[in-house]
Amino acid sequence: MRELGRDTEGVKLAPRVVVGRVSLYLRQLEAFQRQGHTTISSSQLGAPLAIKNAQVRKDLACFGQFGHPGVGYRIDDLTTALRQALGIDRDWPLAVVGLGNLGRALLGYRGFRSRRFKIVAIFDNDPGKLGQKYEGLTVEPLESLRRSAANHKIHLGLLCVPAEAAQKVADQMVLAGISGILNFAPVPLTVAPHVNVVNVDLSVQLENLAYKVLKTQEGIVARGSLPAVLSDR
Repeated sequence: MRELGRDTEGVKLAPRVVVGRVSLYLRQLEAFQRQGHTTISSSQLGAPLAIKNAQVRKDLACFGQFGHPGVGYRIDDLTTALRQALGIDRDWPLAVVGLGNLGRALLGYRGFRSRRFKIVAIFDNDPGKLGQKYEGLTVEPLESLRRSAANHKIHLGLLCVPAEAAQKVADQMVLAGISGILNFAPVPLTVAPHVNVVNVDLSVQLENLAYKVLKTQEGIVARGSLPAVLSDR
């Protein structure tokens, strides 16, 4: 399995956690733009995200030198630079592979468009779904993946199939020229070194959240100040 954040083909990648924070910085910068601000300090940028100014500066330094002495960061310039660094200064055609409940939900997600991601093709191997239209797109068989990926210049795919089929389908995606896979199947994938995989396991995220809530509640109990709403467990 190859996760975003490791070197690939000799290219140094910023750590995944840093890329995630930079995405948050970009959203915060866009919010400040809408409010009419033109400059911002690292403290102002990090405060709404509960990130210290030193960490903000360190993260941004992974992508270049953007600050100006006595001024801070020029919001327009930094926004443009971060969009370029993240690769969202261009359009990214997407393929959805697997049209179950999750696949259909992703088809209807409008947030992709604002970040210049556009779903242009959908694939499934269920004969009952082939030829059907969803969000203006016709469901194609997996056998058409290579041809369609070439026609639409697709390099990113959303893998939404059951765990037992994930590796085989991922292999087909790689053969089709897709080099970035957002994997929603709860199983690790083995892919070539030039292919980047980001795993999205909702159960793992909920388990992490449950752990944090449990430990927070235990800490409150230990201090003897459990809120009434949580006291009758």
